[in-house]
Amino acid sequence: MKAKFLESHDKYDGTQLASLKNYLNHGLLGDSIVSWIGPCDISFEHMVDGEDLLAKAQIAGSQMVHFIIEKFDISLFAAVGLQRLLASIVRDYLHTHGSDKTLFRDGDDIFSRDRKLSISIATQSPVSSLIHFAVNVSNEGTPVKTLSLEDLGVEPQAFAREIMERFCKEVDSITEATQKVKWVK
Repeated sequence: MKAKFLESHDKYDGTQLASLKNYLNHGLLGDSIVSWIGPCDISFEHMVDGEDLLAKAQIAGSQMVHFIIEKFDISLFAAVGLQRLLASIVRDYLHTHGSDKTLFRDGDDIFSRDRKLSISIATQSPVSSLIHFAVNVSNEGTPVKTLSLEDLGVEPQAFAREIMERFCKEVDSITEATQKVKWVK
């Protein structure tokens, strides 16, 4: 699994969730994760989550840490598993580096009481599985009650780099675990 932090401040609008984008735009061939800090505003045209579409939910924020993961040769079920693994890694990191010890993961999102810290979706393309996961840097511009890295006293760029490192380590360990077992008769 390859990782790269992007110095851009591009707005996440849903179009970044596309196969081979990490390779064609950032030179990361194969399984990869990229991260950057920027705003978020997803139109219904590029919204992937059917639940959000039915609810006509607005998904936006003035500043978020975004992660895009592309993983080849896995099912959507496995991608959702990786999405939830990433959420757990983020929660664990913030429990040791943040000021709020009430954080909990519910599915693929992280909350503190009634405040939402993250957004996330997993989907598939014809050639790969894709995940977008983002954490609020600021509470500005969010349509729901949120928690942010500012509230927790966490520096966003260091957070992004550490989360990518931990995620890559976990995925590499999972891959290795699949390669050291014998089949049973």
